[in-house]
Amino acid sequence: MRTIYRQGDVLIERISEQEVGEEIARDKGRIVLAYGEVTGHAHAIHDEGATLFRAKEAANADVFLRVVRPVALTHEEHSRIPLVPGLYRVRRQREWTDENEPIQVAD
Repeated sequence: MRTIYRQGDVLIERISEQEVGEEIARDKGRIVLAYGEVTGHAHAIHDEGATLFRAKEAANADVFLRVVRPVALTHEEHSRIPLVPGLYRVRRQREWTDENEPIQVAD
């Protein structure tokens, strides 16, 4: 059974273990999955129990979140989402415009 979480424009899907790429540095001590376009708010994890990685293959834009102990995804305008240990694929959600061009969902 797939486990998927959505917080605003961020989609997080629990996946089976696989090799991930290079670690992405924290921003002011937190893992930021996405920044707000207008408010400066962020979808972030402040706990030390997780690490964010780029995809191993450069052509793949995915990022992965490895959680080693329970953490919470927070955002100033959304409810907290608790995440249990495991590996997650993190994606920015997209929507289609009238011109049939995909754009990132604005949060």
